[in-house]
Amino acid sequence: MRRPSRFDDTGHWRTTSERWDTTRLNPPNRLWGSNGVTFGPDGRLYVAQFIAGQISAVDPVSGDVDVVVPLDSPVQAPDDLAFGADGSMYITDLTPGRVWRRDPAGEFTLVSDTVKLPNGITCVGDRLFVNEMRSNGRLMEMFPGGGDPVVLTDGLAWGNAMQLGPDGLLYYPHMIANEVWRISPDGGVPELVAKDVDDPVAVRFDRGGVLVVLSRGVAGIVTRIDLRTGARSVVVSGVAGLDNAAFDDENRMFVSSYASGGVTEMHTDGRIREIVPRGLDGPFGVTVDLGGTVYAADHYRLASPEGSGAGGNGDASGNEHGDANESGGIITHGLLHFVHGVTADDGVLHLTSQLGDVRTYDPVRKTTRVRATGLSEPTGIEVAPDGSLVVAETGGGRILRIDETGTVTALASGLAHPVDVAFDGEQRCYVSDDRLGAVLRLDDGEAVTVADGLGAPQGLVVRDDELFTVETAHRRLRAISLVTGESRIDAENLAVGLPPGTTRPAHHPVPGVPGPPSQFAGLALGPDGSLFVSANGEGSVLRLSRQHTDGDAA
Repeated sequence: MRRPSRFDDTGHWRTTSERWDTTRLNPPNRLWGSNGVTFGPDGRLYVAQFIAGQISAVDPVSGDVDVVVPLDSPVQAPDDLAFGADGSMYITDLTPGRVWRRDPAGEFTLVSDTVKLPNGITCVGDRLFVNEMRSNGRLMEMFPGGGDPVVLTDGLAWGNAMQLGPDGLLYYPHMIANEVWRISPDGGVPELVAKDVDDPVAVRFDRGGVLVVLSRGVAGIVTRIDLRTGARSVVVSGVAGLDNAAFDDENRMFVSSYASGGVTEMHTDGRIREIVPRGLDGPFGVTVDLGGTVYAADHYRLASPEGSGAGGNGDASGNEHGDANESGGIITHGLLHFVHGVTADDGVLHLTSQLGDVRTYDPVRKTTRVRATGLSEPTGIEVAPDGSLVVAETGGGRILRIDETGTVTALASGLAHPVDVAFDGEQRCYVSDDRLGAVLRLDDGEAVTVADGLGAPQGLVVRDDELFTVETAHRRLRAISLVTGESRIDAENLAVGLPPGTTRPAHHPVPGVPGPPSQFAGLALGPDGSLFVSANGEGSVLRLSRQHTDGDAA
């Protein structure tokens, strides 16, 4: 049975091609990540999706997902949410620095725009409390009816999900300090509750009053603390990038993952049952190593479709996996935050980050080497014939070369919006520019048009004497002959970009804090000549294998 995806609510969206056989390497992901979760008055679990900018409601029995706050709402980057006594939904809008109220009729009212990176939010009766996810963050009471916030305390080392405890005090994490604190809702002196807690991202209480602390790390650690005795128990769930949790009336715990989305029921011993399967939040950049393993840059992590190595082929649309660090057919190699572009190179991976840096990552040793910093939205990356790295600096309109010593030089500048780069067999560099609607070739630093009139081309790769690009505006794969300049459409109905008919307001960047990822539909060439597309609209990687006809060589 095909289930609706985040891209297509019928569940029947399929790529079409007369030249390529197309398969999904993993099932679509119905959620663009999952952050704050809480049960609403209707018994459904409401899920804030920071990457998408939307909020969905999940039926905890059937797993059905309904979008409640769509992509084009006033809310840009929802990270946490809570319900007030009157049924109103309160939302922290992280990067714009806003707090919203959505009343039971669906109308939005701005509660505050004076907070910086609001994240944790909770309601105590008809009172509303919010904290900030930043150094020296504040914990405040806010007043939906009007009035300036009242600061209860500051000095938070990155606040996040918080809750009122059975003792009537507010419990909240200091994420960076690995601590849990508490304070009276009426203010006073904050008190340290627990230290040396692994990466605490959320503080929750179960129905029995036990303090439950979630870790944001790759292992999915959950720590339970008995407030009467201080005794702790720790389980490793394998749910990478835990974000938040909610308990139903039967004390069942449901958790979210910012790194892989989904909604997962978690038992006290760490066993899990997926309600909404996890998967890829993007993916964005994609690459294939010489062994055939596919790697995807998935904003918060480096991941691979399970079984994507040599011989891994087939439609995984119906697969669901619940192994310790695998889900929805996905393996997490590491939480590498804000990765966007990726290319494989002799056992290592080179990555661009929306933090503005370029890194080289060893997936075996789990080591990272920073190659460049301070770039403006680096996206596509490729290894040049001389071994240097060539990067499309999208925000700066430049193509950059990074050598082994870390020296950065510009190969071209003044471009509109370069997104990806590729080299042909003659060592010539090609660039896709999605605002210009063109593919360019760099000739001694000058950009020469190879093809124009394209629909927002992004992912770019050369196969033999043809260049392929993903036209995201038209959701299709175009092939361009490097010999004649002629082009053709090789595949259509690619699930790339936002869902059909959907628009989303531009995000307002916050210096030093990446917001939701920029759209990037990556394209890669496998060692067997197959093409791999980041279907970032639905959360899958597509493999396009060339169809053989009677006239084809073996």
